[in-house]
Amino acid sequence: MAIYKKNITNLFFIFITAHLLIWTLVPSLTNHNLPLDTIEALAWGSNLDWGFNKHPPMSALLPEIFYQIFGPQDWAYYLLSQICIIVSFLVIFKLAEDFFEKKIYCLISVLLLEGIYFYNFTTPEFNVNVCLIPFWSLSVFYLWRGIKNNKILDWLLLGLFAGFGFLSKYLFVYLGLAIDVLLIYMICTKRLNFKCLVSFVPFIIILLPHIIWLTENDYVTIAYGLLRTGSEEASIFTHIKHPIIFLVKQIGLLLPFLLMIFVLIKKFKININLNDEKFLFLVSINLIPILFIFLTSFTMGVKIRTMWMTPFYISFGLLFVYILKSQINFEKMRAFSSIFLTLFLLSPILYSYVSISQTDKRTDFDGKKLAQQAKVFYETEGKNLGKMEYIKGNEWIAGNISYHLPERLKWIYSSTEVQLCNKDMKCLIYK
Repeated sequence: MAIYKKNITNLFFIFITAHLLIWTLVPSLTNHNLPLDTIEALAWGSNLDWGFNKHPPMSALLPEIFYQIFGPQDWAYYLLSQICIIVSFLVIFKLAEDFFEKKIYCLISVLLLEGIYFYNFTTPEFNVNVCLIPFWSLSVFYLWRGIKNNKILDWLLLGLFAGFGFLSKYLFVYLGLAIDVLLIYMICTKRLNFKCLVSFVPFIIILLPHIIWLTENDYVTIAYGLLRTGSEEASIFTHIKHPIIFLVKQIGLLLPFLLMIFVLIKKFKININLNDEKFLFLVSINLIPILFIFLTSFTMGVKIRTMWMTPFYISFGLLFVYILKSQINFEKMRAFSSIFLTLFLLSPILYSYVSISQTDKRTDFDGKKLAQQAKVFYETEGKNLGKMEYIKGNEWIAGNISYHLPERLKWIYSSTEVQLCNKDMKCLIYK
């Protein structure tokens, strides 16, 4: 059995290594320019603050760390995305070890995630959704550790990673609500004491600078988030339309995941035990966030963008394996493996095909040429201004110029023309 467990662990590490290499190499070789959201994050990172016009600061901080190490090397930011995914896979595998005696179940819990395109096809573009995934999974992990062991350290780490999650994207609030519901229930049923409340200490400390920034900047990120939902266009009809569209899209994107499950089980028979603490935990952290976001759409009449659901399914494999464990037929592992490998290989092949065959995408933009033209323009027209240090403009055009220039410019948002500026903010309008 020890050898068997070792083999399963080796298979897991082979899988995550292959995933990391494939999804770092494929976009590095087929894209000519970084995607929009990654350029945007790098623009923010060039002039770090406790928040930006669209999002809180974590999605800018991580690429900035990589920029300081690797500079303007596109592959580094594809690697950063995959590190976020691999960390999450590692966390879920480790969490699953507390739920199953046999490691094969832990492996299946992670392999199932290849059936959800959030964790393969969309991952090359580092953005707030990808940034949020590891902090979402780590928060789930230390929530369970806190419930299981009730140690101060685990609760403090829960607060730490929850704070980082909230600084990645405000959608973390849906997991936060699920955590609160579960903890309140467990305190009321005397399964936990109030020691868990210590998690609020690091959470509040981490959030405090961003909250101060928000108040000083008219809550601009919250206004942007509400604008993206289409809340201003809400009507009686949208209270029905948007929730239905939301549900249909979720079922559609989960079809490959569900196919992998149905291939593996004898029959679909869910074992439900409301006294099972592990079952209550998995249902709470998987289904309550989805329920809350559905209720948001229903009560406010707002649309939920599909990509916002990226972190919500990171522990779905663990949930389904746990409730269907007795129905898993290991004689069907060959069929399961075939579907897994098909999805595992098909996804990067499709990505490569789209990247190469379509030539009008953001990733086909010639950012290097634009940056060089901007540099020549400044040196020609701004001879008396001295060194160019700042750039004003939108995240895409100005962000590309900032990223591709060797003397990286600090980016400042402007909705008007792109401007190239010296250290004293004397600027030229780039034409």
